Amino acid sequence: MEYIIRSEALTLTVSTHGAEAVSLKNAAGEEMLWCGDKAVWGRHAPILFPWTGKLTGGAFTWEGRSYSGGQHGFARDLEHTLLRQTGQELVLELRSGPDTAERFPFDFALRSTYRLEGTTLRHIVEVENTGSAAMPFGFGYHPAFAVPFDDKHDTGDYEFRFDTKQSPLCVDCRPNGLVSGRCYYLATNTDTIPLHDRLFDNDSFCMTNLTATTLGIVEKDTGRSITCDIAGYPYVLIWSASAKLEKIPFVCIEPWHSLTGAETDGSEWNERASAKVLAPGEEFRTTLSTTFDR
Repeated sequence: MEYIIRSEALTLTVSTHGAEAVSLKNAAGEEMLWCGDKAVWGRHAPILFPWTGKLTGGAFTWEGRSYSGGQHGFARDLEHTLLRQTGQELVLELRSGPDTAERFPFDFALRSTYRLEGTTLRHIVEVENTGSAAMPFGFGYHPAFAVPFDDKHDTGDYEFRFDTKQSPLCVDCRPNGLVSGRCYYLATNTDTIPLHDRLFDNDSFCMTNLTATTLGIVEKDTGRSITCDIAGYPYVLIWSASAKLEKIPFVCIEPWHSLTGAETDGSEWNERASAKVLAPGEEFRTTLSTTFDR
């Protein structure tokens, strides 16, 4: 089921499937999220929980039992329950149960609050450990923004832009999507990363040393932009499904609190890097604020 909330500037549609934002339109009715074409990439803005990226070996072990899992966890693939809806706010929840116990041996509540404030969308996520054991987990956001913004512009008319000069150091996850132990600079001493159609032919860039507070995708001749608040995130990825396409149809700006698995990871879940380890009854809270100046 889908639910809609509105501000004077934005209209947001969220699906209970994955608690995923599936449409975001400006006051002119223009769609700003990727359409989710399954022939290219069939998602819009999934939630990544309880891990980000891949599991080393496609599985992990907890208390002697092995649990298999695909990329980016499973919260994006399950039905979430509507808790509350007002004119400009929507709250959904996923609680652990039989559907999750076969994939993740912990009790939890995952709540998503979508809130519209003028031209800004705030997506607040809370993770609560409702069980009796400490719970390691990962979490990340994965919104995809449609580019170009209109049919008068092309890919090269856009750039990623930080609010201060950066030298983005990238965690190397090539060629299999796992942390290799190597790092490299995407750029040095710049506040921009030019967008072009071959930028992501070797997959995403996982930046880890950023001091900037914002990262946006900007239309260079008009200044129109979509800007994410990235302050406090240890990792920020940029990505698009471009390898088999002539033109990039969207770009993702992905603030993460955890990394994909490492090539050297063992099987034990509690020995793998995580965003946080929650004690029983403890909660984790994070917010992605995105402003749409277009």
